[in-house]
Amino acid sequence: MVSMFTKAIDFLGKTVSVHIDRPLHTKHPKHGWVYELNYGFVPHTKSPDREELDVYVIGVNKPVEKFAGVCVTIIHRTNDDDNKLIVVSEDQKEYY
Repeated sequence: MVSMFTKAIDFLGKTVSVHIDRPLHTKHPKHGWVYELNYGFVPHTKSPDREELDVYVIGVNKPVEKFAGVCVTIIHRTNDDDNKLIVVSEDQKEYY
């Protein structure tokens, strides 16, 4: 059986183009918390939650609308079977 969902693992170590729909320091539209990272999605993908594959962009300290960087890890949320890619700029792959 072929899955209709995008596999997050396929993005690990690869360059990813991200559309940011919740820029740094904006409030979540439903819950009201503030995003301390740029948060978005990979266009033309589909996760088990029926939305696009989610992305946290780390190391960009200003709000952006689009971003391209390398996926350095994946967060797998067991409470809702939703994966989040962690993407950084291509020249910044280590964080302390």
